[in-house]
Amino acid sequence: MPTILIIEDEKAIAELERDYLEVSGFSSDIALTGEEGLEKALSETYDLILLDLMLPGIDGFELCQRIRERKDIPILMVTARKEDIDKIKGFDRGADDYIVKPFNPNELVARVKAHIARYNRLVNRNQADQDIHVRGLQIDQRSRRVFINEEEKSFTAKEFDLLTFLAQNPNHVFTKEHLFERIWGYDSMGDISTVTVHIRKIREKVEENPSKPKFIETIWGVGYRFL
Repeated sequence: MPTILIIEDEKAIAELERDYLEVSGFSSDIALTGEEGLEKALSETYDLILLDLMLPGIDGFELCQRIRERKDIPILMVTARKEDIDKIKGFDRGADDYIVKPFNPNELVARVKAHIARYNRLVNRNQADQDIHVRGLQIDQRSRRVFINEEEKSFTAKEFDLLTFLAQNPNHVFTKEHLFERIWGYDSMGDISTVTVHIRKIREKVEENPSKPKFIETIWGVGYRFL
């Protein structure tokens, strides 16, 4: 049975999320503070994390980033804030999706199911794939690890998926829309701006000079190409 960690300081909302998830076949744990959520996220095994943005102590942005440094599982941010800058900031910290309060609980369950299913498909597919070696860049698809000149770099789930997809299709130009649909899916609450954010983060990790990339080229007005 998939297990969800709910990090939400409003107990009534957390219990509502838990009830809908359990009716739908999930087990769940609740953490009411950022500190408790971080401890549970890092010490226990979960299939997905529902993360409230406004938390006492450690806020959702910082918490997402700290979890992402150690865990490669879907993180779905839940918040009352609708500003695009918050969405971009959340994606930049490693969130996979974003849902705004008040939300339909059935939609929340559907998104949880979709992200877990997509993550499992990617993991299962990549287990059978071979490593990718390109000019000092190594992508180990079995363990979902990335090395540049034999030094391991920390990647979020979506950063890894995006880099791997581009590296598997060298010299092919992909639009931002195509990459967003391929990696995030049409049912994601995000928008194509998150592709730009993720490309920037990938370049910071694999490029010697991110302003003059040797792996991922920007095709202005079109999209990106892996060289």
